[in-house]
Order: sequence, then structure tokens, then C-alpha cells
Amino acid sequence: MKKKILISTGGSGGHIIPALSIYKHLSNQFDIIMTSDLRGINYIGKDISEVKIINTPKLNNFFLLPFNLLKVFYLTIKSIILFKNEKIDKIISTGGYMSLPLCLSAKLLNLDIYLVEPNMVLGRANKFFLKFCKKIFCYSDEIKNFPNYLKDKIVVIKPLVREEFYQKQSTFSTGNKKFNLLIVGGSQGAGIFDSYFKNTILMISKKIPLKIIQQTNSSNKKYLKSLYDNNQIENYIFSFEDKFIEILQQVDACITRAGATTLAELSILNIPFLAIPLPTAMDNHQLENAKYYEKKGCSWILDQNSSQEKIEKILIEIIDNKNDFKRKKENLKILNYENTWNNVNQKLLENINEN
Repeated sequence: MKKKILISTGGSGGHIIPALSIYKHLSNQFDIIMTSDLRGINYIGKDISEVKIINTPKLNNFFLLPFNLLKVFYLTIKSIILFKNEKIDKIISTGGYMSLPLCLSAKLLNLDIYLVEPNMVLGRANKFFLKFCKKIFCYSDEIKNFPNYLKDKIVVIKPLVREEFYQKQSTFSTGNKKFNLLIVGGSQGAGIFDSYFKNTILMISKKIPLKIIQQTNSSNKKYLKSLYDNNQIENYIFSFEDKFIEILQQVDACITRAGATTLAELSILNIPFLAIPLPTAMDNHQLENAKYYEKKGCSWILDQNSSQEKIEKILIEIIDNKNDFKRKKENLKILNYENTWNNVNQKLLENINEN
């Protein structure tokens, strides 16, 4: 009889995609149930047949704190009942406040807890449960805010991405007529990008042939398309794309926020990127994510508050300096040399199957 694992996730695509990847890695050897909050359910799709809703509230509102603590208590009781009814043996949490009642329940029931930390800064929920977990899967052993005395719990794995990303290759434009530039804000969007690069792109397009592929919200699609069309810039504007990987295969470089999952997907496809970390990200984790790739010579970083001159300079560098672009692409290949689905699968299974 297969052992039963519960995967706790929720929130944005940055939590959901690693959870879906783990689900796929483990589904042959374990019976798996997934839990998510209401935000995360939109990213899971139809591939997962059984998803339980545990809609944990944030605990950041002082006035609602007593009510929300009562709700967490209720959800903890609900989670204990779920664990017992489903005969769960182990729990894997991808972090975030949504995991709080589930990890509390697992601790009370003395179940094996495994954590996943995709960012280069230890998340607060993961830090809270670190003492009680068996292992924590990280992409590096140099995680910020990680207690030294618990570093023996770290298992370094290659970044968790969807299986189809291992089977795809991106194009490379040095022989192409146009440079294909993707501007994307991640699963939660980035409205600031709509105007941030506008003037620079219009200026550069007069010197260098461009194709702009840009994510925006639905209400702004018409405006952006008209802007690029009126300036004879080839473009594709979208708000959501079901087959996003097919878009990635068409691009040469990407401008993006610095969520761990987005950077991992660009990295494995060998797409150099300009990271613009979200300045309000918790514990500045997006900046640390971006620094990880910059130090390895794979990307560029730009502060959101940079001047128009600096924006222009770095975009021209990305598009026009073919030698630097090639170096970054080659460094991404080196970084991902051993990043295969089978290697990640083996690492996960050997640790989760440990007694």
C-alpha cells in the first residue's frame, strides 16, 4: 500500500508551480492530496483531481488579528481531521502563511514535515517550522536568514520547474533579423512595466529591429498594442497565456520581476534576463534571487527607481552587445548542466523515503 503525502501550497504561481512539480515527481510512488487557499486554486488547473481548500487568512491586520487567530485555530482543527481521515503519513509545504494550520497540525500529530524554500531568503513560515521539519529543500546552501545550527537540514536541489521545460529549447537571435524581447510581470502582473520601458523601446526601435512580447492587464492591452503598432514595432500583447512556454521559446531575452520560479524557468531555457526586483517583496527576497544569477554571470539587475538614462543604457547593452549576451547564455547552460528531471526526482525521492 502506498504511503500518503499531503502537499500544502497556495498564493501565487511562485508557490503553486513548485508544488505541482513535486506532485508530478512523487505521484508514482505515493498517494498525494494537495491543499491550497482560494488564491492558489486558480493556478492549479485541471490536472490535479483532488485539491482541498484551506483558506488561511493573513495575520498582518492588527484590528482583525483576534478574528484571524480564531480562524487559524479552526483551520488547524479542520486540518487535524483531514490528516486523520485521509491517513496522511507526511506533509510537504512550499511555504507561505497559507501553510500555517497544516504544519501546526502535522507537528501536533508528530508527522514528518518537509519544507521547500525556492527563494534565496528563508521565508517566515519556513523559519517558524524549521526546527520541526525533517528536511528543507533549497536551491542553494547560502540562504539568507538561515540559522547556522540548522543548516544540516538543507537538501540542495535544482530549481523545481514544470516537466515540459526540460524538453524545450529557446531560439537565439544573432542570426535573426529582429531581437525578440519579452516583458513579463509574473503571475501577479507588474503594471509599472507598461510605462517603465516605453520611451526607451521607442527610441531603440529606430536603430535596432525589435519584436516586443509583453504581458499586461486586460484593460491595457489595446493601448499598448496601438502604441507599438503606430511606431511600426512588431508586437504580441497578452494578459494570460495558457501555453506560456511556447512564448518563451520565441524570445531572446526577458525583462522580469525576480520571483524564484520565473527566474528558474528562464534559466533552464537559457534565456538571459534583466531582473527588476519588486522593492516591496518580503525581506527583499526578490533582490537576493536576482543577485544569485547575476553573480554567476547569467543576468542583469536594474533598480526600479533607476533614471531613464540608466534604463536606456542597460537595454542597449542587452540588445546590442552580442558578446556579453552570448556569455550570459553560455553561463546559463553551464549552470543548468546537471539540471535534469531525473536528477531532481532522485534527490526528492531518496530524502523523502528516508526513515
